[in-house]
This record gives sequence, structure tokens and C-alpha cells, in this order.
Amino acid sequence: MLVLDLPELRNAMSDEMTASWVRAVDELVGDPSVRAVVVTGEGSAFSSGGNTAWLASEPDATVDQLRSRMMRFYRAWLSIRRLEVPTIAAINGPAIGAGLAIALACDIRYAARGARMGVPFTKLGLHPGMATTYLLPEVVGAAAARDLLLTGRLVDADEALGLGLVSRVIDPEGFRETVLGAAVDIAATAPIATRLTKSALARGHASVEACLDWEGLAQPVTMATADLQEGIRAVQEKRAPHFEGR
Repeated sequence: MLVLDLPELRNAMSDEMTASWVRAVDELVGDPSVRAVVVTGEGSAFSSGGNTAWLASEPDATVDQLRSRMMRFYRAWLSIRRLEVPTIAAINGPAIGAGLAIALACDIRYAARGARMGVPFTKLGLHPGMATTYLLPEVVGAAAARDLLLTGRLVDADEALGLGLVSRVIDPEGFRETVLGAAVDIAATAPIATRLTKSALARGHASVEACLDWEGLAQPVTMATADLQEGIRAVQEKRAPHFEGR
């Protein structure tokens, strides 16, 4: 589990947190035993996004200097997309601006009932960042993304569920435990099949034929694994499978 841990600032993305995030993601990328990752916030918030004091700290900087600074920031936080294993954003409280972008960069989003989220960049005088104009339409569709990005309004967890922004709304009591249970279920699936499925969903397909080209290679890869034989035996023997990723 990756925990954004600056509760006194509603888990705003400080320089220290950014550096720590990159180190943590690097470790997870290099750990073959990891099969699922949960991202959540400490305290009452998921993340309030970029620290506003940091954003306004260089009023005399040139556009080129600011661009370099922001690209480093974007790439640092979006490094979560490097993970080949499924990622779950456990939105325990407000997820705002770049904070919501981190949740959008994950594969699955679960929200605690009462959590609010949105992308109010323009209300601050900012163009959206952190790939929000790509990630948000990808998740909720163009019409809903335009609504959220152009109005800057916040939505609660129940409306977010209706928009497809989150997949489940869970009561705050036991929220983290419920999400971790979902991660355990994912971790119990066959890792090779799961990683290839995540790759297929991430790359997208230009057409049905392009999809079949991919699946015509990826499915036989999994058919040649010991995990497939284990999965079939487990069904026949009416027990839980034990996958080893081979």
C-alpha cells in the first residue's frame, strides 16, 4: 500500500512527498512479488493536489522554466502507470485537482461514501495538468469530462459512481479494510494473465481486428503456463487456485 502521508496539509503534494513517491514506485516496479498496489491518503483526505504555495512560488519565472518544473512534477507522480500490476485508488476523502489525477492514473477507483472529488483548475486560474485532459475523458467520457473540467465543480462519491469516475462506493467504516480485501482478491489471480490483461486495456485497440491480433498472441501465452493447468485443476477440485506466475 502507498499512503500519502501529510494529513496536516490534506496530503498536498510537497517536494518531499514527491521524491518519496518516486522512490516507492521504483521499489515496487523492481519487486516481482508485488501483485497489486493500493494508493490511499492518511487522515481525512486522499489528496488536495499540488501545494498552492509551491505553484505560486516563482512569479517571475519564464514559461520555459515553469514548463520544465511542471513536467518533472507530472512525470514523477504519473510514474504509478509504470507498474505492470493492477493499481487501486482508495479515495478515502477529498481528491482534488492533481490529487484526483493520481486516482485517475490508477486502474480502479473505490471511494468512501462522502468523499468529494473534482478538477477545479480553472477556478485557480490554471490550465489542467497531470494528464487530466487525457485521463478524465478516458475514464468518464468526453461529455462528463467537459462538464467537470470547464465548471470546476466537485462531485460526491455517489455522483462519481454514476459518472463512472469510481467503480464502488463503500461506507467509511472499514473502508481501507474493504479495499485491501479487493486487492487481495486481485493478487490471488494468475499474475501473467493479469499483467497481460492490464497491458491490453492500457494500450487500447484501434479495431476489433487489432484486438484479435493482440488476444491471438496473449491468450496462447497464458495457455502455455503452468498457472493455466493449476487454474483448471482448482476448478475441477473445487478449491482456490495457487498461482505462481509461471
